[in-house]
Amino acid sequence: MRGIIDFHTHAFPDALAERAMKSLCEKADMTTKLNGTLADLLRSMDANGIEKSVLCSIATKPSQFDPILKWSAEIASDRIMPLPSVHPADPDFDEHLRVIKAEGFKGIKMHPYYQEFVADDDAMFSFYESVCREGLILVMHTGYDIAFTRVDLAGPRQIANVMNKFPEMKFVSTHFGSWQQWEEVREHLIGKPIYMEISFALEFIDKETAASMIRNHPKEYVLFGTDSPWTEQDETLEKFMSLGLSSEYEQLILRGNALRLLDSVR
Repeated sequence: MRGIIDFHTHAFPDALAERAMKSLCEKADMTTKLNGTLADLLRSMDANGIEKSVLCSIATKPSQFDPILKWSAEIASDRIMPLPSVHPADPDFDEHLRVIKAEGFKGIKMHPYYQEFVADDDAMFSFYESVCREGLILVMHTGYDIAFTRVDLAGPRQIANVMNKFPEMKFVSTHFGSWQQWEEVREHLIGKPIYMEISFALEFIDKETAASMIRNHPKEYVLFGTDSPWTEQDETLEKFMSLGLSSEYEQLILRGNALRLLDSVR
């Protein structure tokens, strides 16, 4: 193992994986690289020197909290670090966030398109207050989504607004700050102490721009992620290693920053 931590992966219970992947692929008009099972993710990790993967689930309705939490507990291991999910419309979100923390999970995953919210809407503030109170990591899909009409729900301006209001929140923006909104990322996020993971982005940004964005961001706030099974872990790793960053940057992004952030949740 090379000790790499992939901060953004997905998988589904075996009984649901085939149906879930078929539905998601049709919606996004894409094919996936893996079959969506945990076994296939672990196979990919073994093949590519990935020591740990943060596995992100999304509750598309409040009633999914319990089954997602149960499955997350079943699959948690030294190598798989599940992030359960709480729907923002869940009337018991405060209690459910407490349960997630009490059961030893490091954080949650949210998706503004599948969960139908705007990141900086005032209605979200009590939710963020609870996340901060529990000291949990919040990984959020940011930027546009390939499967949805381009409505700006969690773009760089919204992220900046949220972080100005909740600077203590352990907020991780995905897809290099905001998918397909990278000019705005450079304007509103680059240089600020806001975590960005790089999944499903290096395929769309030229090397020079990507390397410049990383070098101009606080080096402790960039995380390696692949969004597997939507991308191959080895391909994302190869693209990252081709950016010509220093060994210090590479070590921080591939492992050190993720460990520090995960260890901050006690």
